[in-house]
Amino acid sequence: MKDATFAPTFARYDYIIIGGGTSGCAVAATLSQNATVLVLERGGSPYDNPMATDIQNFATTLSNTSPKSWSQLFVSEDGVYNTRARVLGGGSVLNAGFYTRAGDDYVKEAEWKNDEVEAAYEWVEKKVAFEPPMMGWQTALKNGLLEAGEFPYNGFTYNHTYGTKIGGTIFDQAGQRHTAANLLEYANPDMAAVYLHATVHKILFTTKGRPRPKAYGVIFQDSNGVLHKAELAKNAMNEVILSAGAIGSPQLLMLSGVGPMAHLAVHGIKPVVLDHPMVGQGMADNPMNAIFIPSPTPVEVSLIQAVGITKFDSYIEGASGVIFSYSWTRNYFDGVLNYLNEMQTSRTTTSTTLSTQSITDFFKSINPLFNATTQAGVILQKVSGPVSRGHLELRNTNPYDNPSVRFNYYQEPEDLKKCVEGITTIIKVINSKAFSKFKYPDATIPGLLDLILNVPTNLRPRHVTSVFNLQQFCIDTVMTIWHYHGGCQVGRVVDKNYKVLGIDSLRVIDGSTFLKSPGTNPQATVMMLGRYMGQKILRERDTFPKKREEEA
Repeated sequence: MKDATFAPTFARYDYIIIGGGTSGCAVAATLSQNATVLVLERGGSPYDNPMATDIQNFATTLSNTSPKSWSQLFVSEDGVYNTRARVLGGGSVLNAGFYTRAGDDYVKEAEWKNDEVEAAYEWVEKKVAFEPPMMGWQTALKNGLLEAGEFPYNGFTYNHTYGTKIGGTIFDQAGQRHTAANLLEYANPDMAAVYLHATVHKILFTTKGRPRPKAYGVIFQDSNGVLHKAELAKNAMNEVILSAGAIGSPQLLMLSGVGPMAHLAVHGIKPVVLDHPMVGQGMADNPMNAIFIPSPTPVEVSLIQAVGITKFDSYIEGASGVIFSYSWTRNYFDGVLNYLNEMQTSRTTTSTTLSTQSITDFFKSINPLFNATTQAGVILQKVSGPVSRGHLELRNTNPYDNPSVRFNYYQEPEDLKKCVEGITTIIKVINSKAFSKFKYPDATIPGLLDLILNVPTNLRPRHVTSVFNLQQFCIDTVMTIWHYHGGCQVGRVVDKNYKVLGIDSLRVIDGSTFLKSPGTNPQATVMMLGRYMGQKILRERDTFPKKREEEA
């Protein structure tokens, strides 16, 4: 795929989809069966570099935050490094590949129809989901979880149920990643156009002769810096669909004049199309804490496969043999330092007031740690939910820049309690008989906790008590697992059909609409939602032929 399209260009489209990511590709492929579709993706193609999507290169690809890379660095106001995808396929091109469905309770709360959800998951799974090859380290983790009391053993399953299980993966047997971009193989090539390196600046609205604003098109910029306008065809059923993710979707609504009026006024955004105070609210990021375990015996390269789904709502997962080279680690942290310097020139943030001394100290004492990295594993806990919430706001009006985001990790005691229980379970796994082969006999838990405390996993201060106080350890070493969500939540910004409240012909279909993260890992459900809603929209289109014939 080049910068232009892989299909004929139409003068106007039935649907314009902003973001060819994890949900956007599924929506586009589905809608193209019976409508013309334009996908505007700000990044490039995952097919340009097959090596980058090989399991061996997971860490290298994720940590490459150079200006044209697929991974865009941002640092939340909490002082935690994070990543946004900018590539066709979105986060499914960068993540650790775990594929698992949402739980039954989640589907019920979302008021989705079970049979349609099941069919949509199956549609996704035919293209991207596989059973992982369970080898030594992952088997020891699985058995260690069972020894730690995480029963029952549910075997290999995509389903989200309490106990220990083996989940799916989007890496095939050869270690090659399959992404949401593969879902475009379902698309009708005569009806769908995909523009790469196409960054949307704003959504266009009309209020002429209407009681409510109506979306009718977008302004986007190509890789040469040229601005273009794309418009919907004249039809009352046609829509702009925002699938730019939990950072991009609320940001773009604000840039388009839809958001908290006072905040838009501060940035001189005119006109204010709709005062929408909940845009950017309810931002959450599931906190992750990890323990790194050097191994006396070789380990396979594995990402997330075995998982413990606990009754106390923490998920225990692990990875092994991920290659951490000095060069990419150095480049990544140089990127962090450059990013913070840029933020300081715009305005002082909490992030920039946090010390970067830990990064400097880390590289002074890196050698002993890095000799062990390829022969090691990491076991992590992810807090479900979470309950703690933050918000997103504009830093400036440049669509290429990151907005300012605060997630308020562990602000709520409920989340912190889950973390402590999760770390306690990880310690049981590490000390289990099943896992003993992959831990040095003289390794102590305080020593392993101290190892993580000496790595600049974030820009937060460290406390000497963290080695003995698991609450403090959780707070000090919190990281992202890249499952952030919110900002355009159902019931607050969009309705149950994902239509933006107070605006016609505009929907948001992506993780920004979630009230909490689905399952242990959300990508399966984000792809499913794209398919589920695409089919629902097509049914609406077929059900209202008279309305369809009206002029928009």
